[in-house]
Amino acid sequence: MSTSDQVRAILGGTIQAYRSDPAYAQRPDVHNELDRIGRRLNQPIRIALAGTLKAGKSTLVNALVGEDIAPTDATEATRIVTWFRHGPTPKVTANHRGGRRSNVPIGRDAVEGGLTFDFATLDPEDVVDLDVEWPAAELIDTTIIDTPGTSSLSRDVSQRTLRLLVPDDGVPRIDAVVFLLRTLNAADIALLTQIGELVGGSAGALGVIGVASRADEIGAGRIDAMLSAKDVAARFTSEMDKTGICQAVVPVSGLLALTARTLRQSEFVALEKLAGVDATELTRAMLSADRFVREDSSLPVDAATRAALLDRFGMFGIRISIAVLRAGVSDSVALADELLERSGLIALRDVIDQQFAQRSDLLKAHTALLSLRRFVENNPIYASRAIIADIDPLLADTHAFEELRLLSQLRSRPTTLNEDEMASLRRIIGGSGTDAASRLGLQPDAPYDGPRSAFAAAQRWRRRAEHPLNDPFTTRACRAAVRSAEALVAEYAARGR
Repeated sequence: MSTSDQVRAILGGTIQAYRSDPAYAQRPDVHNELDRIGRRLNQPIRIALAGTLKAGKSTLVNALVGEDIAPTDATEATRIVTWFRHGPTPKVTANHRGGRRSNVPIGRDAVEGGLTFDFATLDPEDVVDLDVEWPAAELIDTTIIDTPGTSSLSRDVSQRTLRLLVPDDGVPRIDAVVFLLRTLNAADIALLTQIGELVGGSAGALGVIGVASRADEIGAGRIDAMLSAKDVAARFTSEMDKTGICQAVVPVSGLLALTARTLRQSEFVALEKLAGVDATELTRAMLSADRFVREDSSLPVDAATRAALLDRFGMFGIRISIAVLRAGVSDSVALADELLERSGLIALRDVIDQQFAQRSDLLKAHTALLSLRRFVENNPIYASRAIIADIDPLLADTHAFEELRLLSQLRSRPTTLNEDEMASLRRIIGGSGTDAASRLGLQPDAPYDGPRSAFAAAQRWRRRAEHPLNDPFTTRACRAAVRSAEALVAEYAARGR
């Protein structure tokens, strides 16, 4: 029985217990909350994008979805928690304090082309959050939550984010967090620690990854900006390794990623013209943003178009696009693919897939267990002790939970493993993907090696777990690797029946 099935069984028994209890039988609020916990198991995984003011969260939302659906300027919408879900047609709903809901008129900005919300009839202070439904394929399996900056000058705006990420009642609203960093300070680390404790329970974070955001600006828009950003991301990772807060920090230029996913043919044509300009002349024209958009420039692209390119690409994006075109790229599709790769978005999506998407059922089950435990504590009945006795072993002992906790803790806890052993351990417990080939380091087209490799891995880690010089944490990690390898052995055996 899978973890999700076990959670559903516990939830079913809990619902029956509350229906049978005279004190709660006629309490619709209690039954609605239990139903809500159950529905969450069948809904897409919820991933919140968080970070300080102007970290680039809304731009990254747009890049992940591939459309301009999240307003990025300083409008009222950026001060409100906004949920982006899949829907058959575009629709925006405002959830007001007190439970009232209202439709929000939407439209496309005449200049930028992005989504705009009409707040003319709304009081933003009365709006708890916004629900945006959009027919984007990327939202079918994932709900993305865009949050206001945690360092906003308005205390109420910052509190909106904190209430979502670290609610006072301790009941998780989200399953995982992508935390955007432009710097790494004590406030960021403190908030990440709080998030980790909530998302992962008292044993640590189950779903938190970091992003060195607006990475193109780290190198001041130079063509090697992403290399500088990788160095910064490595430093962030090193700092956070000491705390075990999150499992990866990825450098991403959200602006370049969004532009790559929405590249227009007219922009490609303009960039091609710029790529044909003498290198010395173009370098002089691009010494600064002001110089690049000057009206009296002799560049073969008019000033208005250059200004639009600067807004869409940034100086880094323009420079890298011209370099790619000069290297031989000859069509807009190839240019878009190259820019997307260089933006860091593909690497981020790979990490999200490995850490979140492949474990979505597990993360949702974990959130449901934490929510159900807190609900039972707050609404005690005769069966409370028995229900909690069913929940706690799952939270503490489920091997998949242990794998995720170890992936975080291995970054901050000393072990007696060497580098090769550490890399192998991370792989076997799912650090490179949860499928059998990824765990065993095999090519996907070589399944015949699987049973032998899984059996060898189980033996190897069993011996390593018994090493006399192991400290307790190393022994624990090796035993987890044994369980992961044994699960693969059983999986291959089941396939061969």
